[in-house]
Amino acid sequence: MEWELKSDRPIYTQLLEELKRRIVSGYYKPGEKLMPVRELAQEAKVNPNTMQKALTELERQSLVFAVRTTGRYITEDEELIQSMKKEFAESHVKNYYEAMTALRYNKEEMIRYIREYEEE
Repeated sequence: MEWELKSDRPIYTQLLEELKRRIVSGYYKPGEKLMPVRELAQEAKVNPNTMQKALTELERQSLVFAVRTTGRYITEDEELIQSMKKEFAESHVKNYYEAMTALRYNKEEMIRYIREYEEE
Protein backbone atom coordinates (compact mmCIF):
# COMPACT_ATOMS: atom_id res chain seq x y z
CA MET A 1 0.00 0.00 0.00
CA GLU A 2 1.42 3.36 -1.06
CA TRP A 3 1.93 6.23 1.38
CA GLU A 4 0.29 9.31 -0.11
CA LEU A 5 1.46 12.22 2.00
CA LYS A 6 0.61 15.77 0.99
CA SER A 7 2.15 19.09 1.94
CA ASP A 8 -1.15 20.69 2.97
CA ARG A 9 -1.19 19.13 6.47
CA PRO A 10 1.41 18.08 9.04
CA ILE A 11 3.17 14.85 8.09
CA TYR A 12 2.77 13.47 11.62
CA THR A 13 -1.02 13.83 11.40
CA GLN A 14 -1.11 12.13 8.01
CA LEU A 15 1.07 9.25 9.22
CA LEU A 16 -1.17 8.76 12.23
CA GLU A 17 -4.30 8.73 10.06
CA GLU A 18 -2.77 6.36 7.51
CA LEU A 19 -1.57 3.93 10.16
CA LYS A 20 -5.02 3.97 11.78
CA ARG A 21 -6.64 3.46 8.39
CA ARG A 22 -4.40 0.47 7.76
CA ILE A 23 -5.34 -1.01 11.13
CA VAL A 24 -9.11 -0.53 10.86
CA SER A 25 -9.24 -1.67 7.24
CA GLY A 26 -7.48 -4.93 8.05
CA TYR A 27 -4.34 -4.15 6.05
CA TYR A 28 -2.52 -4.75 9.33
CA LYS A 29 -4.09 -7.72 11.10
CA PRO A 30 -4.75 -7.90 14.85
CA GLY A 31 -1.61 -9.18 16.58
CA GLU A 32 0.56 -8.58 13.50
CA LYS A 33 4.10 -7.36 14.09
CA LEU A 34 4.87 -4.00 12.53
CA MET A 35 8.07 -3.27 10.67
CA PRO A 36 10.70 -1.44 12.71
CA VAL A 37 10.39 2.35 12.87
CA ARG A 38 13.25 2.97 10.47
CA GLU A 39 11.80 0.62 7.85
CA LEU A 40 8.33 2.16 8.13
CA ALA A 41 9.87 5.63 7.88
CA GLN A 42 11.89 4.62 4.85
CA GLU A 43 8.82 3.13 3.17
CA ALA A 44 6.82 6.32 3.86
CA LYS A 45 9.82 8.51 2.95
CA VAL A 46 9.71 10.41 6.24
CA ASN A 47 12.04 11.13 9.12
CA PRO A 48 12.19 8.20 11.59
CA ASN A 49 11.49 10.61 14.47
CA THR A 50 8.21 11.63 12.83
CA MET A 51 7.21 7.98 12.37
CA GLN A 52 8.21 7.27 15.98
CA LYS A 53 5.94 10.09 17.15
CA ALA A 54 2.98 8.64 15.20
CA LEU A 55 3.61 5.14 16.57
CA THR A 56 3.89 6.47 20.12
CA GLU A 57 0.47 8.10 19.70
CA LEU A 58 -0.97 4.80 18.42
CA GLU A 59 0.42 3.14 21.54
CA ARG A 60 -1.23 5.83 23.67
CA GLN A 61 -4.53 5.03 21.90
CA SER A 62 -3.93 1.29 22.53
CA LEU A 63 -4.02 0.43 18.81
CA VAL A 64 -0.39 -0.68 18.97
CA PHE A 65 1.61 -2.18 21.80
CA ALA A 66 5.33 -2.63 22.22
CA VAL A 67 7.11 -5.72 23.43
CA ARG A 68 10.46 -4.60 24.76
CA THR A 69 12.73 -6.97 22.85
CA THR A 70 10.67 -7.87 19.78
CA GLY A 71 8.99 -4.71 18.50
CA ARG A 72 5.51 -3.28 18.04
CA TYR A 73 2.33 -5.19 17.36
CA ILE A 74 -1.21 -4.32 16.34
CA THR A 75 -3.74 -4.64 19.14
CA GLU A 76 -5.75 -7.83 19.31
CA ASP A 77 -8.70 -5.89 20.77
CA GLU A 78 -11.17 -6.26 17.90
CA GLU A 79 -13.78 -4.14 19.72
CA LEU A 80 -11.33 -1.25 19.83
CA ILE A 81 -10.55 -1.69 16.15
CA GLN A 82 -14.26 -1.74 15.27
CA SER A 83 -14.83 1.35 17.41
CA MET A 84 -12.06 3.21 15.55
CA LYS A 85 -13.45 2.01 12.24
CA LYS A 86 -16.85 3.43 13.19
CA GLU A 87 -15.21 6.74 14.13
CA PHE A 88 -13.54 6.88 10.70
CA ALA A 89 -16.85 6.19 8.97
CA GLU A 90 -18.71 8.78 11.02
CA SER A 91 -16.05 11.38 10.29
CA HIS A 92 -16.25 10.74 6.53
CA VAL A 93 -20.05 10.80 6.54
CA LYS A 94 -20.04 14.05 8.54
CA ASN A 95 -17.60 15.70 6.12
CA TYR A 96 -19.60 14.55 3.10
CA TYR A 97 -22.89 15.64 4.64
CA GLU A 98 -21.58 19.07 5.61
CA ALA A 99 -20.00 19.66 2.20
CA MET A 100 -23.13 18.60 0.32
CA THR A 101 -25.41 20.60 2.64
CA ALA A 102 -23.27 23.68 2.00
CA LEU A 103 -23.93 23.12 -1.71
CA ARG A 104 -27.65 22.91 -0.86
CA TYR A 105 -28.15 19.26 -1.75
CA ASN A 106 -30.88 17.39 0.07
CA LYS A 107 -30.58 13.89 1.54
CA GLU A 108 -32.08 12.13 -1.48
CA GLU A 109 -29.63 13.86 -3.83
CA MET A 110 -26.71 12.96 -1.58
CA ILE A 111 -27.75 9.31 -1.60
CA ARG A 112 -28.23 9.40 -5.37
CA TYR A 113 -24.66 10.69 -5.83
CA ILE A 114 -23.33 7.91 -3.62
CA ARG A 115 -25.21 5.29 -5.65
CA GLU A 116 -24.02 6.78 -8.95
CA TYR A 117 -20.44 6.83 -7.71
CA GLU A 118 -20.69 3.21 -6.58
CA GLU A 119 -21.93 2.16 -10.02
CA GLU A 120 -19.02 3.82 -11.85
